[in-house]
Amino acid sequence: MPSTYETAYLLLSGAATAARAPEILRGLVALGFPQVICIPGPNTARVVSFNDLASVPGVTLAEGYFDAIIRPRPPHGVVLFAPCSFNSLNKLAAGIADTLPLAVAAEAIGRRTPVYIAPSLNQPLLDHPATQASLRTLPTWGVTLIPPQSDDRGPRLATTETLLAALAPHAPGAPQ
Repeated sequence: MPSTYETAYLLLSGAATAARAPEILRGLVALGFPQVICIPGPNTARVVSFNDLASVPGVTLAEGYFDAIIRPRPPHGVVLFAPCSFNSLNKLAAGIADTLPLAVAAEAIGRRTPVYIAPSLNQPLLDHPATQASLRTLPTWGVTLIPPQSDDRGPRLATTETLLAALAPHAPGAPQ
């Protein structure tokens, strides 16, 4: 039976599918999380504007380690890292937390709060030995992987509906 949380995080890498972040954020708010925090990575702005992220009603954008919403420690909450790029996936599995999204994910893994990772990789990167090793390692740490969904172009970030369904049991008011 999953625990419920007042806070949901959406962590973003710079993968092209980060353009879907406003849609995912609206979905997290609609699930009933009282606090939704979006934390973009250093390359996210190449894909989606921070203004588009911050303008989603009910969402707080945290851009730095000293933003009030995550000080002195990020609040306990369910974490969704979507999209998670090749670089971010492999850094996280190697214990590297050199960006704010990676640091928040690493801390959540360490305190054993739910972490969901949705890779957004093309087929060659998905088949890479480092990726395969990371996909084996992260579940042993309690991380839930949301696999990419394939279409005629190859693997893509899971649908928004799939991502939200994974987090729905953790929303306040979810059936226990």
